[in-house]
Amino acid sequence: MNFVTLNNGLKMPQLGFGVWQVEDDQATSAVKKAIEVGYTSIDTAMIYKNEVGVGKAIKEASVPREELFITTKVWNTDQGYENTIKAFEASLERLGLDYVDLYLIHWPTPEFDQYVDTYKALEKLYKDGKVKAIGVCNFEIEHLERLLNECEVVPVLNQVECHPYLAQNELKEFCAKHNIFVEAWSPLDQGGEALQDEVIQKIANSHNKSTAQVILRWHLQNNTIVIPKSVTPSRIEENFNVFDFDLTSDEMNAINELNRNRRKGPHPNEMNVR
Repeated sequence: MNFVTLNNGLKMPQLGFGVWQVEDDQATSAVKKAIEVGYTSIDTAMIYKNEVGVGKAIKEASVPREELFITTKVWNTDQGYENTIKAFEASLERLGLDYVDLYLIHWPTPEFDQYVDTYKALEKLYKDGKVKAIGVCNFEIEHLERLLNECEVVPVLNQVECHPYLAQNELKEFCAKHNIFVEAWSPLDQGGEALQDEVIQKIANSHNKSTAQVILRWHLQNNTIVIPKSVTPSRIEENFNVFDFDLTSDEMNAINELNRNRRKGPHPNEMNVR
């Protein structure tokens, strides 16, 4: 496993396991399998409705809690200072934990303009020792700039849609400048076209790896934190086996050039669902 050091000194596995769109009962077996394979970073959220299942897997895992890195998120309907504190406590109870390692704002929902107050609640949780680190998801540069100007704690990371067809280069550059890691959700283009891309397929063949493994390796070598999701045991294992090869600079450049700025998910400025 590769580890990155976040801007507050906390170490985080660079490869984690995501459970978006995983049913609660399935989440337990999937997370247990992931931990058996070697994942120690698990990423969930209130809106995924599987915190209970994830918590059960953590409780039943052979790995001690302190060796795991657990992330969850506050949903749009719970934004605002007081609501966020309550939402966090509810997530903690569902997970059956005393603390989480990372707590994130799921979307900025700019139309409601509550993300600064929400982030200040995260700062309070951080200062009280209930979370080890705080950050955001799906924040554009303009949203990050407001946090940097109006809040005290710099987010440790920004979790955004990122894959070879949506490289997020400008956002990555801004985040790097402010010592904020980028974490990729839908890192494999949600199983879409990128997995069939001829350029990636050729590179995969030369390394005797799958296209998914090549894409994950591309993320890792770009200093991006990555959280692939799967409920299939063989895929869970495959996605973890990306530390025994390296992409050349030419191969990295070839994948970098595939960027189309094409999203699968909504644009953060338009995602105002409550």
